[in-house]
Amino acid sequence: MAKTVMVVDDSSSVRQVVSIALKGAGYEVIEASDGKDALAKLNGQKIHLMISDVNMPNMDGITLVKEVKKLANYKFTPIIMLTTESQEAKKQEGQAAGAKAWVVKPFQPAQMLAAVSKLILP
Repeated sequence: MAKTVMVVDDSSSVRQVVSIALKGAGYEVIEASDGKDALAKLNGQKIHLMISDVNMPNMDGITLVKEVKKLANYKFTPIIMLTTESQEAKKQEGQAAGAKAWVVKPFQPAQMLAAVSKLILP
C-alpha cells in the first residue's frame, strides 16, 4: 500500500513540482494551500509524512507544525519544512515546534525525496 504524504504550500506550482516528484516515487499525495486548509484535511486518515512551506497566508508552517503536534492521530507524523527561509533562527524555531527536516528552496527533487524516505513512517 502506498504511503501518503501531505504537501502544504500556498504556491500551486511548488505543490505541483513536489507532488510530481512524490507520485513518481510511488507516494499518494494530498495537497493543501495553507495551514488552515491542511488542518481541515486531517480528518483521521493516515498521513505518513507532511511537507510544509513556512511562509503562507492564513496559517504559517511553524504554527501548522504546532497545531498538528496537538492532534493525537498526527502527533508523531514527521514534518519536513520546505522553504526559502535559510536563517538559523527560523530553523531552530521550526525544530522547536517539531519539524524533523528543513529543505531550502530552490530544491532538487532527489534531495527532497531522500529526506522523505529517511523520515517516512512505516
